[in-house]
Amino acid sequence: MAGNTFGSIFKVTTFGESHGTAIGGILDGCPANIELDLPAIQYELDRRKPGQSVIVTQRKESDTVTFLSGILDGKTLGSPIGFILENTDQRSKDYGKFAELYRPSHADYTYQQKYGIRDVRGGGRSSARETASRVVAGAIAKQILKQIGVTVQSYVSQVGPLVLDKTYSEVDLAAIDSNIVRCPDAELAGKMEVLIKDIRKEGDTVGGKITCVIKGTPIGLGAPVFDRLNADLAKAMFSINAVKGFELGSGFGSLKMKGSEHNDPFVIGEEGIKTATNNSGGIQGGISNGEAIYFNVAFKPVATLIQNQKTVSKSGEAIEFKGEGRHDPCVVPRAVPIVDAMAAMVILDHYLRNKATHI
Repeated sequence: MAGNTFGSIFKVTTFGESHGTAIGGILDGCPANIELDLPAIQYELDRRKPGQSVIVTQRKESDTVTFLSGILDGKTLGSPIGFILENTDQRSKDYGKFAELYRPSHADYTYQQKYGIRDVRGGGRSSARETASRVVAGAIAKQILKQIGVTVQSYVSQVGPLVLDKTYSEVDLAAIDSNIVRCPDAELAGKMEVLIKDIRKEGDTVGGKITCVIKGTPIGLGAPVFDRLNADLAKAMFSINAVKGFELGSGFGSLKMKGSEHNDPFVIGEEGIKTATNNSGGIQGGISNGEAIYFNVAFKPVATLIQNQKTVSKSGEAIEFKGEGRHDPCVVPRAVPIVDAMAAMVILDHYLRNKATHI
């Protein structure tokens, strides 16, 4: 199976299935002699792990990472960093009856058709459980980026019809983790929490949106054709389970604007050349321009419903079934650290690649 490695220089390969013995990864291309804050890596995993609040799946996994190589006395060696996270709370019996049917909007049918076999237990390799390995690699990337003055912060800006009506520059990014929804607006977060709880009681699910803000990115990351920084960010986000949309800067809102309204005029400031506005989202011609990079990621409602649904069996018979197991009624609160991780890996990878473009 191909497609398990992400990155060019700063590169991670993940392995494992949702209900297997463990998941994990090998991180290659990490610079040597970087002092790591190991508890901070675990903190990022704790933000993603199941069972952390009443509005997420109640699967109980500690998601404690064990590093196998590449780190000595808290510093990177420059060699591959191997790590695992054991699976301890699988309930594979919850998925037994799904072996003979295809769940709507899951990877069951496409995976079976492609490989001729699939792991029914929790979705196997196609499960979002795999993203825990990405969070480990992304947490390391965030720490390295911090040393060069780059910060990556994501927050929930929409759940269903509830939308945060503030731009990234108007929100208090320090308040992201002040509530279990991870929306930096206490009043709206309260409403989102109620909505998610109500949806769960119905056996249904709801989608949402995450906004990511990257500050301090050096000018010049990316390339003007196939290796555009925005293209790699889009690929990174679309590699996350349940993602259905990506928009950079003004995004689809630019459709309603004239060019005279949308252009970002250059101005001279105390720090040199800047832009008066940032409709470009910090990237122009596929290359970072030094302004804040910001984008939105849309997540669909989780596909597993605790309701009766129609589908077909492997033998082609029309049937009705009801979902079982432990699932998120809304994925976005737990997806925040995943968006952080993927964005950080893209920025760091391009930063390292940029070192080879000129002497």
